Amino acid sequence: MTQTTIETIRSPYDGSPVGEMPVADAAAVEAAIVAAERGYQVMRKLPRFARADILARAADILRRRRDEVVRIIAAEAGKPLYDARGEVARSLFNLTNAAAEARRFGGHEVPLDMDAGVFEYQTTTASGAKLDLSRADPDQLAAIRRRVGIARRFPIGPILAIAPFNFPLNLVLHKVAPALAVGNSVVLKPAPQTPLTSVLLAEILAEAGLPEGALSVVHCPVPLAEAMVRDDRFAMVTFTGSAKVGWHIKAIAGRKKVALELGGNGAVVVCADADLDLAAARCVRGGVVYGGQYCIGVQRILVERPVYQTFLDKLLDKVRACRVGNPMEEGVDVGPVIDEGSAKRIESWINEAKAAGAKAEIGGDRDRAVIQPCVLTGTRAGMKVEDEEIFGPVLTVNPFDTFEEAVTRANDSKYGLQGGIFTRDVTRAFRAIEDWDVGGLMVNDVPIYRLDNMPFGGWKESGLGREGTLYAMEDMTDIKHLVINYA
Repeated sequence: MTQTTIETIRSPYDGSPVGEMPVADAAAVEAAIVAAERGYQVMRKLPRFARADILARAADILRRRRDEVVRIIAAEAGKPLYDARGEVARSLFNLTNAAAEARRFGGHEVPLDMDAGVFEYQTTTASGAKLDLSRADPDQLAAIRRRVGIARRFPIGPILAIAPFNFPLNLVLHKVAPALAVGNSVVLKPAPQTPLTSVLLAEILAEAGLPEGALSVVHCPVPLAEAMVRDDRFAMVTFTGSAKVGWHIKAIAGRKKVALELGGNGAVVVCADADLDLAAARCVRGGVVYGGQYCIGVQRILVERPVYQTFLDKLLDKVRACRVGNPMEEGVDVGPVIDEGSAKRIESWINEAKAAGAKAEIGGDRDRAVIQPCVLTGTRAGMKVEDEEIFGPVLTVNPFDTFEEAVTRANDSKYGLQGGIFTRDVTRAFRAIEDWDVGGLMVNDVPIYRLDNMPFGGWKESGLGREGTLYAMEDMTDIKHLVINYA
């Protein structure tokens, strides 16, 4: 593949070089697409066990190279080491689960003898003679059932996968693993800040026996990425990232399938009967660690008024206990956000909220790309920290008086990815899911909770379609229906 330039990938913490990455030009992009077309013709013919074995071997290789991959993730994404280790652990599950699903994934029989009226219509002769079921002999009755419908699933073709920086391995695998499991090929455009992890993944899959052309990594400028989105040689584009970019992709993608996993400003409702220590600990884990850079992270916390101050005190204690610093050092909870520009934006949103009457109970200061974890009170609708996805270590905390009020406020957002409720009253969960338009609702946990086989996706501006191994495999295949009349 022809490359025009070499780009140095740098640490978001201190700007030190992490590695180098070729930048693809138009010729390189074209070569990747052509290779994906060829790779698809190979992948679609591979038996299930071959695809499953490739994914399983890739998991074994990743397990062997775990420490190397952890350090690359931490370095280029600015992710604390323990969080990077967690990402690799999830990625191992993602690969092994995709291998298991590849072996059992298939279609189903469609019953064709369900309606007497339709059968009579289809068997009535030109003279009008009808089959009388009450007088039919066994052979005639058997003939009714001698049509068999089989709905089989087939891979749809080359898939363009566009991935974000915050999980440069596992969110990539949410796209790549199911695509390969069902027999598609993939052109992967990683986030510009974190391409090195994707290159490592491609090396691992190649070593595992993935056919040539089945996966290409393309690190390219936005105009070339948009050209790929428009290219009808792709059967599908799957994107994880901001809502603005995601809906733009859908607008220009043409007739191909589009799956979008977009942003959120996750809300958590803490009721008076909740375990407040658990709720505070999980809210800090879900909203502050890794600089709050999770699309399903905690951003808005609503607390029942009788326990509001008690909860707030516990939350602040746990925020103070977070260690902020170099993500490459053991024990660090909060490193940098992905770049200084993002840090400046987060800082400006905090200052804007304070100017409009909010109070910073703790944090909010910036040092280059590091934002000190911040808790804001007195926020309200109309402030960016409430309405938009902040994607930073910032939590807003406000009281509520009735559960219905809390659900209404939590749902008062253009986003609907995941939410959380802390309560010992399970009926509240069933009441909430009726009116809270989110893709997932976590009870006695925060919206950051996700296992990689779960159906995952959002309502409203938070996305389109569902990820999770099996659900993505369904989206990356289509049905051909075979009907056999053996009467």
